[in-house]
Amino acid sequence: MAALRNTSTRFGSVAKLLHWSLAALLIGLLGLGLYMHDLPISPNKFELYALHKSLGVTALGLALLRLGWRAVDPPPGALPSTPKTQIKLAKLAHSALYVCMVALPLTGWAMAAASGTPVDYFNTGILLPNLVDADNDLRTTFRTLHDIIGKLLIALILLHAGAALKHHFIDRDATLHRMLPWGRVRD
Repeated sequence: MAALRNTSTRFGSVAKLLHWSLAALLIGLLGLGLYMHDLPISPNKFELYALHKSLGVTALGLALLRLGWRAVDPPPGALPSTPKTQIKLAKLAHSALYVCMVALPLTGWAMAAASGTPVDYFNTGILLPNLVDADNDLRTTFRTLHDIIGKLLIALILLHAGAALKHHFIDRDATLHRMLPWGRVRD
């Protein structure tokens, strides 16, 4: 049975669950965001935007939960064979991923507030508080930030996945196996 917490050599079940849940949610949100952006105005587009906002708030909650879990259950260290420069670059890329995972939904939420459209969480009548007052200039600013951070997050996800595949297929080390849900790594 897999351990809930991380060890010095592998990720625990909680870290893996948070990682893969957030990965699937973010990739889905990025795809939905790109898809719905150029749709003609219609009731369907408004429904997709509402879904996107609710899923974005969910992603924010999961990202904060993941950061909290990481604080109480630090990840395993790099493999001994990993060069120091790669370790430094990986830490920088992970930090950038976390910043984007928090900043992207916050800018989306702020954009919705600035446009005067409240976020009704999954149409439950639970309205999230507005982060800013309605203001078209602010809406434009947050939309620009949301677009830039979204593109940066796509690039970072591709970099992250590419690095994991490089470790697996070129370096032939256990880096990817440590995070796979079914990955087994000897301690």
